[in-house]
Amino acid sequence: MPSVTQNKRVIVVYWKNHPENPIEVFSSLKNFCLSYLEYNYNTLSNYLSKAKVPYETDKLRVERKIIFLQPKIQVRKIMPIIRKVALKQANDYKQDLNYWMGKTPAERLAAVTFLSRQSIKKGERMDKTAIVKRSLKT
Repeated sequence: MPSVTQNKRVIVVYWKNHPENPIEVFSSLKNFCLSYLEYNYNTLSNYLSKAKVPYETDKLRVERKIIFLQPKIQVRKIMPIIRKVALKQANDYKQDLNYWMGKTPAERLAAVTFLSRQSIKKGERMDKTAIVKRSLKT
């Protein structure tokens, strides 16, 4: 359970008619009432402490919110999936073949084109003397 101290609360004010700055946070209700003299400290304090519901008018909404001093989720386990094997012993041929056979011919062609573009420098053309052109069957 997160560590919560009841003394660590803030006053959050949502202004309904201030689109440029709709939310203000005060460290105490007293600071809010000193900043906005039209709101009475005793009235707001009684309202917020007894019912524990926000004080709301057509101009604003005032709430007390608890400050969480520690993360809510304390235990987080991320298990990396890594397989360290010498390249000669990896023997990923079957997995690679199954992966690429699961792709459509258009996706395989796009991957080959992408890889060949990475190996060619800008302005350089590919040597096509060793390429056999075949039509793509879909």
